[in-house]
Amino acid sequence: MRKVFFLVTVLFSGFLLASLASAPQHTVVVAQPVLHTAADTLSWKLLGQIQYIKKPSADYPEGVMYPLINSTLKAKNHKQVVMSGFVIPIDNKSYALSKNVFASCFFCGQAGPETIMGIKMKDSSKKFKTDQYVTLKGNFRYNDNDVDDWIYHIEDAVVVSK
Repeated sequence: MRKVFFLVTVLFSGFLLASLASAPQHTVVVAQPVLHTAADTLSWKLLGQIQYIKKPSADYPEGVMYPLINSTLKAKNHKQVVMSGFVIPIDNKSYALSKNVFASCFFCGQAGPETIMGIKMKDSSKKFKTDQYVTLKGNFRYNDNDVDDWIYHIEDAVVVSK
């Protein structure tokens, strides 16, 4: 009986090993379409390299934090840039571009004002969904003197990719 059990075990192990042995592999090459999308010329990391200085203002006599824009961003002012991010609706007509999704954006206290930029579309009838990830091309503008406005803006923006 032991010989029969041993023989069945050896045969079963042989079949198992033979079935697990690798069959000849064939490589299939599928041509992928080449997508030509513009690379971002402005990054959230660069926008985050900002400092603030406390200065009094007419509306805030005790002082308010004004941004100090770095020289790299100053050089990009009024120049065409490409920027990617998540769309955050502000109201029925205006949107902002955010580094983060709505649930962790600047308004929710999860990030600073440098993680969001105002969008002014070339086609003002363009509609977006909340948290839609887009790449925009437009003119960059920074604001370092109006504390009631965005620090960064992208104006005359067009969607490069969705």
